[in-house]
Order: sequence, then C-alpha cells, then structure tokens
Amino acid sequence: MSTSPAPAAPASAPAATPTGWKKGLEDVIATDTKISFIDGEKGVLEYVGIAIDDLARNSTFEETTFLLWNGRLPNAAELEAFSADLRSRYELPAGLIESIKRVPKTAQPMHALRTLVSELAMYDADPNKNDVASARSKALNVLAQAPTIVAYFDRHRRGLPFVAPDKSANFATNFLYMLNGAKPTPTMAKAFDVCMILHADHGLNNSTFSARVIISTMSDVYSALTGAIGSLRGPLHGGANEDVMKMLNEIPTVDAAEGFIQNKLATKAKIAGFGHRVYKAYDPRASYLKTLAKQLSEDTGNQDLYAKSTAIEQVMLREKAAKGIYPNVDFYSATTYHSIGLKLDLFTPMFALSRIAGWSGHIIEQLADNRLYRPDAQYNGPHGVKYAPISAR
Repeated sequence: MSTSPAPAAPASAPAATPTGWKKGLEDVIATDTKISFIDGEKGVLEYVGIAIDDLARNSTFEETTFLLWNGRLPNAAELEAFSADLRSRYELPAGLIESIKRVPKTAQPMHALRTLVSELAMYDADPNKNDVASARSKALNVLAQAPTIVAYFDRHRRGLPFVAPDKSANFATNFLYMLNGAKPTPTMAKAFDVCMILHADHGLNNSTFSARVIISTMSDVYSALTGAIGSLRGPLHGGANEDVMKMLNEIPTVDAAEGFIQNKLATKAKIAGFGHRVYKAYDPRASYLKTLAKQLSEDTGNQDLYAKSTAIEQVMLREKAAKGIYPNVDFYSATTYHSIGLKLDLFTPMFALSRIAGWSGHIIEQLADNRLYRPDAQYNGPHGVKYAPISAR
C-alpha cells in the first residue's frame, strides 16, 4: 500500500545575513561627493569647502548655484553669463501655462509643483538626453521655470492675472514680483535670497538621494527632479517650517510662550523647529537667518512673531541644549517666510525652489561618474513555505 510522501521540511535558513546594517541607512556611506560637507557634532555645513554662514552673508543664490554645479566660485564674467542665461529661461511654454489654468484651485502647491515640473519634459525636444552638458541645460530650465510655476499657480488659485517674469531681476526679486505683482523691498529680496542659499544643499538627504538614485538608472533630469520634489513633500523631510508657523500661531502672546513650551515638554511632544537628524550643535544655517528674521520682522511689523520665536528659543536652550537639541534652519525660516508675505502652504515649495540647485548639482555629479544604485535588503521573512491551493486556504 502506497503512502503519500511526507511534506518536505522547510528549507533551512540561508547563511547568516550581513551584520552592521542600519535601518533607514543611517550613517551608511552610499556615495562620495564634493558638493557639501556636514559635521553635525561641531555644527559645520560647507558648500565645496566654504562655510554656509560666509555664503549667506556674502554670496547670492545664483553664485551659490554656480558653485554647487562647478565646484568653484565664478569670476565676474562667468557669474554674469550664468545669471543672464538663467533669466532668459524664466518664461514658461504656452502649453504649460494652459495646464496651470486647468489645475484645481484647491490643489496643494507641492502636488501642483511636482506635476508641472514633470510636464516640463513634454516641451523638451530631447528630454531623455542626459550627458552632463545636456543635464546642466535641463536643470537650468527647471531652476528658472519652477518659480514661475509656483507664482502662476498661486495667482491662479487666488483668481489673479499672471505677472510675467522680469528678466532684468535676479532669482529672488523676480519670484516675489511674480507672486505679489509688486517689486519686493530690498530687505525682503535679500531675506528670500539668503533662504535660497541656506536650503540649496544638505548632504545626501532623502530627496537628494532620491534624485541620485533615479538618475543613476540613466533616466532623465525631469524624472529625477520630480522624484526629489515628491520626497521633499513628506512631512518628515520638507514640511517642518510649516509646523513651526502653526506652533507660533497657537501661542497667543509672547508671555504665553514659556508655559506653552513647558506643557509640550511635559508631555514629551516634539517642538517644531528644534533638533535635527544630523546636528547636535546649533544649526549653522540658523545663525545669520535669525539676524535677518529680526530685521525683516521690524520692517514688516511682525516684531511680535519674532519675539515669540526668541522666547521659545530661550526656553528650549535652557531645557534641551545639554541634550544637543538646538534651533534648526526651519525655525527662523518660518518667521522669515511669513514676514515676506508667503502663505503657509507655500513654505515647502520655497524649500523645493532652493533645493533644485542642490539636487541638480548631485545629478550632474552622478552622471559624471555613474553607477546604478542597487542596495541589498535584510530579509527577515520565512523560508520553504509551500504553496496552498485556494480550496485549502
């Protein structure tokens, strides 16, 4: 009499898996770069070796972008040519303008920006060309036209006519002019320009990693930048300055700041704008921005907002500095953006407009010496499981 064979035993586990891996790839070196350097313990951020505070105080966003893309500061003729090329590309294709008019007015700005940057590829005669020279040109197009996209979308949802770009104006001045329909004050333009410098690059953060991973497949610049915008939209990455503004709006007066923060700390709630995955010292991007935020708040009648910010900082430094928790760049950028007159849901798009410079620099660097990203995963599931027919499940 025959008997059914005994079911096979599950396959034995494979050889021991590699050790030393870290969830979220924390502290894992994935590439080498000459673009930016961070020392979180000492509070250092450098772009191509230059301290971020020096750039914020002395450079412009255009000059900083040239630095990130070329590994050096430009001379006067190079900067003039780069700036002129950027300004010549401010205008959008007519078809994209029509697309903006069809976007629902209730759409979130980051979703609109992501979708419309992707659509820019449709107006490129050769969108897939990704040699370094072509990538530079495509990146310059996106850098120039993304501010126009954001400004036009915001005016579209407000029912206002579009304001054509001013090709005589620099990046910061032109954007605020298109957004508001009036030239910004010098202090507003300077503050926005500094914010663009401070946010332009920050090592291999999530969105920058996303851009490099996508371009490493030899995809196109538009896809890589669209993916990076999608990454930045996540509240664990690019939305922190919005949370800071929401917190400031919850605090009724300067005198109420102490009690508000103490109550938050008592419940172990996270305080928006404080602490950073990398920095265990004062965020070097926040130092000059704090000074600029003070000046801008005075110029625009937002002294109360700045006073609440400093009151919060005093409490947090007293309570949390010993644990390496300090203000990050988002804390005072919220006050700055509000004083400029930006709506809350435009804060993260401002981050994106700046970071296009850094993402593009990393795309160019990746293409110059490319290798496809293909990491392994630590498998922790079962082995040797037999397929069960649907009648037996």
